[in-house]
Formats: sequence, structure tokens, C-alpha cells
Amino acid sequence: MRIINEPTAAAIAYGLDKMPPPPPPPASGGGAAGRTVLIFDLGGGTLDVSLLNIARPGNNSSSNSDNGSFEFEVKAVAGDTHLGGADFDNAMVNHCINEFIRKHDVAEEGIRSNQKAIRRLRSACERAKRLLSFTAQTSIEVDSLHDGVDFCAKMSRSRFEELNKELFGRCVKAVEKCLEDAKMDKGDVHDVVLVGGSSRIPKLQSMLHDFFQEKKLRHSVNPDEAVAYGAAIQASILNGDSDDADADADDKKRVMILRDITPLSLGVEINFDHTMSVVIPRNTFIPTKNTRRYTTLYDNQIRVSFPVFEGESASSLDNNLLGKFVLSGVLPAPRGVPQIDVTFDFDTNGVLHVFAEDMGTGSKNNITITNHSGRLKKEDVERMSREARSYNRKRKRTRSSLQ
Repeated sequence: MRIINEPTAAAIAYGLDKMPPPPPPPASGGGAAGRTVLIFDLGGGTLDVSLLNIARPGNNSSSNSDNGSFEFEVKAVAGDTHLGGADFDNAMVNHCINEFIRKHDVAEEGIRSNQKAIRRLRSACERAKRLLSFTAQTSIEVDSLHDGVDFCAKMSRSRFEELNKELFGRCVKAVEKCLEDAKMDKGDVHDVVLVGGSSRIPKLQSMLHDFFQEKKLRHSVNPDEAVAYGAAIQASILNGDSDDADADADDKKRVMILRDITPLSLGVEINFDHTMSVVIPRNTFIPTKNTRRYTTLYDNQIRVSFPVFEGESASSLDNNLLGKFVLSGVLPAPRGVPQIDVTFDFDTNGVLHVFAEDMGTGSKNNITITNHSGRLKKEDVERMSREARSYNRKRKRTRSSLQ
């Protein structure tokens, strides 16, 4: 019926669109209209932090004269594509493997290469992680983990928090980055909404509570279901469904105006050194359209390739390739002479249209990239995360052997 972004769906789930806006700051008598909401979404594989403003268009009061319309404006997004519940599990798995090696004097290569054993241990660690959200201590037990030897160890909540201290710090840094991008202070945030199963971890909730001080974290909706719940509410409103006649009449007047932003910079690869030229910077409001002019790299070039990337690295090698197309029919000329305009058109449904035109000959070509086409799949993210962790472990072992 309509595409809705996840942070907005979560905000609707918590009923923040029905709450009156807070009074403006007394010093200015004005201030931003509506409520400023931070959505902290920590799932199994990624962390997403979004800052939204919910307001009545053209009206900073709670009057109903605007016929119940609400505008959701995404101010900034930040996060970590390699931080999620699986990383907390992995920290426990590594700790348990080290304990198993220490207690039973087994070869490290043997246990770490036993994929079946690692999978069983990871499942046990995940169960322990969930239990530690409700109890101070639990056991991790795996029968016949490796070479017929059982594994049993105690895991306390404090030990779990110590093992994942660096990961918790990265979560807070993502929140700080989001506020920095939006040019806001944490005191400007009125509500903090937790989404995703990993947001249940007590240490994480405690750190966010301390960070926002008097701000109360919202827990009224199941964090696993918040996004789907909010999307269902919006679909019900669009469809005019309601069990209550009065609520139906009120809801039919409610209109959600969604103003989203680009979460990552979009651009093309230029030069032989894989430099990425940004056409649309991250945190740009969508829909948006922008054009940049490029030229040829060598003499008498008649075809120009345009690889399209998303990401924040200056090198396209570290970014995600979305698609690629070639512009042919360029007149032979010394390098740098032809003028080629490349236009990025990003619509409200997350579809990116890229056009290229040679201003000298009028030759054109284009590519359309949907919200899913070319994006990293979950298994790709997990694979890249495993490779990065493996590299970091090897680097740490190398440093230790050199010391």
C-alpha cells in the first residue's frame, strides 16, 4: 500500500504520533515543533540509530485544526553494519573456547576447525545471553563438545558485560554520531525507543539511560515486533479499518507525511585509483536529485564506464557496488575535453535512477537501482564480519608474538 521506513514504523508502534508536542524551550519561546525521537535498533546483525522529528505540518501546537496530520522527518541516521546480537554471541564463544583449551589442554586448531562443535557452542551461548537479561548468572553446558569431552562453565552478567565492553562502547558512539550529524544535543531528545531483540540487554539499557539522563526509555511494545506492528497500524489507517467507530472516524483523518533521508552517500567511481565521487551525500532528504559533470580519463576514449556505489569511504573498494553501466558514442578527443553530466534521482520509494549524457553528442544511458538490487545480503554481511574478525584476531596474535 505504501513504503514506510523502519524508524517511522517503530515510532508509530509506540504511539508517539498521537502524543502532544512538548512545550518549546522557555528561553527562545520557539524551538523545534513536535517531538524529537531517537530510535535505537539493535538486531541480530546490524545497529541502526535514527533521529526523527514528529510534528503537525505548519503547526507547532497540539491543535486539531490540521485535521490530524503528522509529519515524520528523519533528521539523521547512523549505525554499524557489523554490530549486532551475533557479535555478543561470538565474544562468549571465543571466551568459552579459550576456557575449554585451558581446562582440557586440547589443540586450538582442532576445536576451532570443528564447525559442528562451534555451532552447538554458539547456540548454548545465545541461550545464556538471553537468560542473562533476566538473571545474574547462568551456565553454559555442551555435552561432548570436542573429542568426547563435555564443556560446562558459569557465566555471570558482569563477566558477559566485561567480554562485550568494546561492543557496548560502539553502540553509544553510534548514538553520539547520529546526534552530531543532526546537529542536536542529547537534551533535545524527548523519547528514546528501543527496537530489536538485542536492545533487551540490561547493560545496554543502563548505558542509554545514563547517556540521556532523565529520559525514560520506552518499553511498552515488544522490540522484536515494533517495526511490523507500526507498519500494520499504518496499513490499517490507510485501509480505514478499526474496531471502534469513533476511533475509525478519528484515524481516517490521520495522515502520515514521511520525510526520509539517504542513509549512505551515493556516487560513482572515478580515476584509476578507485576514488569515489559523491553525488548525493548521506543524510540528504529524499526525494532528491543532483547532477555532477565528469570527463574522460585517457585520449580518444569513446566509452565511459560508471560504477555506482554507496558508502562513506573515499575508496570505492571499501564501499558497496550497486550497479554499473557504460556510456558509448563519446567523440574521440584528448582526455578531459568531453563533458558528461551524471544525474542521480532518488525517489521516495528508495529507487535510484542514474542518468549519463554526453553534452557534445547527446548520447545517453541510464540504470535503475531498486531498494534491494545490489545491496548486501545478510549472509554477505555475516561473511564480511567473520573475515574482519578473523583478520583482527590474526593481527592481535601477530602483535602479541612481537612483544
